Amino acid sequence: MCKYLSFLFLLAFSFHANAQSYTLKGKVLNINTQLPLESATVYITTVKDSTILEYTLTDKNGDFNFAVKKNDKPVFLKVTYVGFETFTEEQKDLTANKDFSNIYLAESTNTLNEVVVKGEAPPIRVKNDTIEYNAALFKVRPDSNVETLLKQLPGLEVDSDGKITANGKEVTQVLVNGKPFFDRDGAMALKNLPAEIINKIQVSDFKTKKEEYSKDQAASDNASINLTIDEEKNKGYFGKFLGGYGTDDRYESSFIVNYFNNNRKISLLGSSNNINAQGFSQDEVFDNMGGGRNSRGSTVNRSQANGITTSNLLGLNYSDELFKDFEVNANYNYTDTHTENINKSNSTNFRPDGNFNTVSESITDNRNNSNKANVELEYKISPSIRLFVAPRFSTSTSESNPQSNSTTTAEDGTLTNDAYSKSENRNESNSFSNSINFNKTFEKRARNLSFVFNNSNNNSNSNNFNQSETNYYITDRQVIRDQNIKNNSISDSYSAEIEYTEPVTDSIRFKIGMEYNFQNNINDNKTYDDIGNDVYTNLNEEQTTYLTSKQNSIAPKAGIRFQKNKFTFDVNSTTSIVQYDNHSFYKGETIDLNKKYVLPFGSAQIRYRIDRSKFFTARYNYSQSLPSASELLPIENVSNTLNTVTGNPNLNPTETHSANINYRNFDFRTRSGYNLYLNSNFYNNDVITTSIYDEDNNRRTSYENISGTYSLSAGASWNKSIKQEGNLLRYGIALNANHSFSKGFTNGVLYGAKAIGISPRVYLNYDYGEFFTIAPSYNFSYNETKYDISTLNARSNVVHRLNLQTTSYWPANWIWGNDFGYTYNSINQSFYLWNTSLSYTFLNKAFVAKVKVYDLLNQNQSITRSISTTSVSDNENTVLRRYAMFSLTYKIQNFAGKAPGKNRNTGRGERPEGFGGERRGGPMD
Repeated sequence: MCKYLSFLFLLAFSFHANAQSYTLKGKVLNINTQLPLESATVYITTVKDSTILEYTLTDKNGDFNFAVKKNDKPVFLKVTYVGFETFTEEQKDLTANKDFSNIYLAESTNTLNEVVVKGEAPPIRVKNDTIEYNAALFKVRPDSNVETLLKQLPGLEVDSDGKITANGKEVTQVLVNGKPFFDRDGAMALKNLPAEIINKIQVSDFKTKKEEYSKDQAASDNASINLTIDEEKNKGYFGKFLGGYGTDDRYESSFIVNYFNNNRKISLLGSSNNINAQGFSQDEVFDNMGGGRNSRGSTVNRSQANGITTSNLLGLNYSDELFKDFEVNANYNYTDTHTENINKSNSTNFRPDGNFNTVSESITDNRNNSNKANVELEYKISPSIRLFVAPRFSTSTSESNPQSNSTTTAEDGTLTNDAYSKSENRNESNSFSNSINFNKTFEKRARNLSFVFNNSNNNSNSNNFNQSETNYYITDRQVIRDQNIKNNSISDSYSAEIEYTEPVTDSIRFKIGMEYNFQNNINDNKTYDDIGNDVYTNLNEEQTTYLTSKQNSIAPKAGIRFQKNKFTFDVNSTTSIVQYDNHSFYKGETIDLNKKYVLPFGSAQIRYRIDRSKFFTARYNYSQSLPSASELLPIENVSNTLNTVTGNPNLNPTETHSANINYRNFDFRTRSGYNLYLNSNFYNNDVITTSIYDEDNNRRTSYENISGTYSLSAGASWNKSIKQEGNLLRYGIALNANHSFSKGFTNGVLYGAKAIGISPRVYLNYDYGEFFTIAPSYNFSYNETKYDISTLNARSNVVHRLNLQTTSYWPANWIWGNDFGYTYNSINQSFYLWNTSLSYTFLNKAFVAKVKVYDLLNQNQSITRSISTTSVSDNENTVLRRYAMFSLTYKIQNFAGKAPGKNRNTGRGERPEGFGGERRGGPMD
């Protein structure tokens, strides 16, 4: 480990000391007020071709201080700030340190008017809560995707799971020209849109439609990214077609075609493979192959699904402005998957009179196909009135044929029970949901009226044939079942909210509102026994249930906000009056549980923006939640022969107290930042399971309220980037820790379990121009659970992950990529996962031939451990093993009549296309 950290330190030090540099400093002031201008962009460009050599932002005092490499040729020092004229001063060279003292900017007279501005844009511009990056000035390799571009931007981090953070905030929405590209999470856009078509990357706080329309401050602590397409690239088409075949009959194929014509955008994509790539997210080196840089997920072996999946996908996205101020965005997705898996499980369950162990194995064969269609309609009725409607439709059909067997033994090895089952299952479901947002703003600033309506309607039907045999050896009895189980489930929910905001003073605004909610759930389950020859006509009353659950609630709400300078304080309160009606019909008996609840909710939030780079947030929330109908209704569910579940009608609502603190600081001047957070949740009347085991280890389960449980988590991260000419070094560390206390009943004994976990991470990414990249990382996780009963030993698990990603782009037209990972798991698991890929680009970069190997050493495994209050379980699943594949990719591209091969991100020494072109909307669009 020490050698590994030493390597990172030496690499960072040698990079930083690579070239002689000089320091430029000064102060930027408003010429009229003599006040400092915070977050003004200061940058150096060459006189010859306007190539940007270095840049920084001013601090809260208007000061700037940054290093630039020695340059013997004339350069410009330029300073820009939103709403002010650009300052330009020529320097004959950069061969010494220089103090520019005070630099004064004059306010622009065209700030509020619609004007055409000609000239170059700075690399970074800050306006209010939005940070805008000029994509053309961040060099990436030809044919790079948007994800590669984001990794070059200061303040943005993309980890190996694809999670994006912007200045410490998690990015939960990625838009293209303000619209979703298939989905709002942005996975499609990041992997499939070429970087060269992007003009700007705008990072802001994530807002709901209601917050966006009312121009309210964001309630969440997440971020949103908007990618704007270069005007010159907003007319044309581009696409990619891929086909590949390999050993063990592995194959992959995919295509994506995009057509842009100003506001109209049409995208069509499809894929088919049997290598566990269920979505459409291609990496430039490994295409759809998972297990390395194309990873998603957070299992022990990152990106590994349970089983091997064959999948087919077809998608269409359409976006347009149908007429003035009326925009539409629609997408359709069809998916078809077939997953085969073998799961092996070894579980230890805790009993006061002696633990018992269960070993089980299940074989599953699942098929699923679904159709999903989403539409977003946005209409700007007038400058002050907006309407947003978003209906969603989906249908799915699934079939499965699982088989399972299990054996349970007592602590002394005595066999207590075993079970075997096999099933044939079919399920059909349909759903419809809709969201309507109406918003009216008024002439008086911050006065606003909003109305939001949401509905969700779901219907599913299943038809299952199940055969099972369960043997109880202590009591010498046997249960054999041959049944047809039919289930119909209906779930409908509707909500309507109206809210009015009134500014009392410039600093205080008050809001009042009302929310109505209605939920109705019906579950009709019928079980028929076989009377012989597969004729299922005998109704089994013990396994036939009819349940309904209905909630009607009305919730008046009020809130107040105090906002002054950099300080914001919010307090919100809601009281929900709920009529909760639950009904069941079981064994000819009707049970009704009807009760009215008054549930208070409250929240408080403090936000303090210390300066442009430092943010402090503290939140507190109090809420109450009702138990479900199945937890309340006192009827027996005997569908599982080893576990009979009965509800408890005396359960109370669960109270939750949540508090969190977050502090973020990212300094664009030093391109480094850190993030600190602390989260806590405390529960009263938490609903937990209670289990009673008989001598056969057959379980009877119910529910109880318990208080005094809690969960805590804390973490910190730090990252820094160093850029010199075409080289970029990014490195960072992160630490996350958690602690929780939970309880559970077994055979009348209350168990308490305290769990701790810690997971540090260190990583480094080094891009050496367009020649190669290297990205080592190390992750460690430790989890331990201790019990307050002396007869139970503590349970723990340790995982080490060491990964190394390398990519070579030399010689020209060749790409050689390697993803090498080592995983050590204390569950008797230690293995290497090595993926490699070699590709060659030819015929004017229109074709790419590629050979790649997954799991080169043939060691891939998947073992996980889960630890709970009353049990610990180890699970092993089927995973993909070694295969080799050859693929061929064909690319098409034509923008505004320009042939392929014209790359806008051309690097230093060349003037990017469109640089200095027209740009509408004043200093910042």
